[in-house]
Amino acid sequence: MKIYLYPDQAEWGALTQRPVQKLDQLRAGVQQTFDLVQQRGDSALMELAVKFDKAALQNVWVSPEEITAALPQVSEELKAAIELAYNNIYRFHNAQQEQVKQVETMPGVTCWRKSVGIQKVGLYIPGGTAPLFSTLLMLGIPAQIAGCREIILATPPSADGTINGTILYTANRLGIKRILKAGGAQAIAALAFGTETVPAVDKIFGPGNQYVTAAKQMVTQMGVAIDMPAGPSEVLVIADDSADANFVAADLLSQAEHGPDSQVVFVTNSEKQLQNVQAAVAQQVAQLPRQTVAEQALNNSIGVVLPTLEEAIHFSNLYAPEHLILSVDQPEPLAEQVIQAGSVFMGHFSPESVGDYASGTNHTLPTNGYARNYSGVSLDSFVKKITFQQLTREGLERIGPAVETMAEAEGLHAHKNAVTVRLRKMNPSLSS
Repeated sequence: MKIYLYPDQAEWGALTQRPVQKLDQLRAGVQQTFDLVQQRGDSALMELAVKFDKAALQNVWVSPEEITAALPQVSEELKAAIELAYNNIYRFHNAQQEQVKQVETMPGVTCWRKSVGIQKVGLYIPGGTAPLFSTLLMLGIPAQIAGCREIILATPPSADGTINGTILYTANRLGIKRILKAGGAQAIAALAFGTETVPAVDKIFGPGNQYVTAAKQMVTQMGVAIDMPAGPSEVLVIADDSADANFVAADLLSQAEHGPDSQVVFVTNSEKQLQNVQAAVAQQVAQLPRQTVAEQALNNSIGVVLPTLEEAIHFSNLYAPEHLILSVDQPEPLAEQVIQAGSVFMGHFSPESVGDYASGTNHTLPTNGYARNYSGVSLDSFVKKITFQQLTREGLERIGPAVETMAEAEGLHAHKNAVTVRLRKMNPSLSS
């Protein structure tokens, strides 16, 4: 961890820069994958499964028998934990539903807005060394609540052609039956363009490696929506002397173990606390199974000492972290000053891990500074909001002349006429 003591504000911009993602270098390879999937469909997915996953597939879809066989593989303890998380996530997202509210903007003119679920969505869930069944909960539950009619899950197979049992159990709990054995850019291609058996979806959700990230960004230029631009996971922790250094170290490492490119930032108003946290990190990282990964992330991470907690919040707002932990004695006043963050964890007993799994908030959050202009995934991510208006005869008589005047001023006479012909029909004396 690189240390910066009381850097001048002029230096903050450089300190808050993420490493440049070289997505442009990946585009040619991703485009080749796109072309192959578009030309050859399911056979391309099978060929690429051999190439990238070492899996010889007989079918690109998980069979009902495979789902049934996977259910007993999950321990009762894990099933209970998943159920607890399911209930909390469902409760939080279900509360985000909006009631239709009709507004009479003037007599005879009524407007309202209705949320309608996106018809077909694709959920991408990484496999490999960290099969993220928790992300499936975070995406599948709001998709359920939103009323999305078709949900396609794509996840990479193991070398033996199987899908992680916990992912299959979670999918079954969510009622998701269409599970595609595909990972990487080829999965994004199948979801975006469709194949002979895979329906093209309207929006793609989910995290992934740099190839998945590049593929998702590329399909946005081809008419397919995505949840948000993504990058490596990140956390910024602000701590004062009241914080337990072991708690802070554990929070930093929980993010560092995601991957060598994960971003970890520690900000404090106490040099002593910085020293304590450094010592705790060194002790804890040595005990982690993913020690090498975490250490690589820590090598690219920073620790910053600033004079006050208020300056620490200003620094955080400039960085716009995916996760922000306020490990301070009185987090509420600082939380009021947060204007740029994906999700905020307040106090000494709110580790970022609870948001990742079970508190109820969504862990699919903007990274790489996108918290400046994106929200995390929510129920709104899975719906379109359609506006409606209905005018009575009186309403058109009241609003019509203003619309005619405005349309004429813009030179759009057909717009004006759409009102005029109605007004004349209602009041023939206007025709003269």
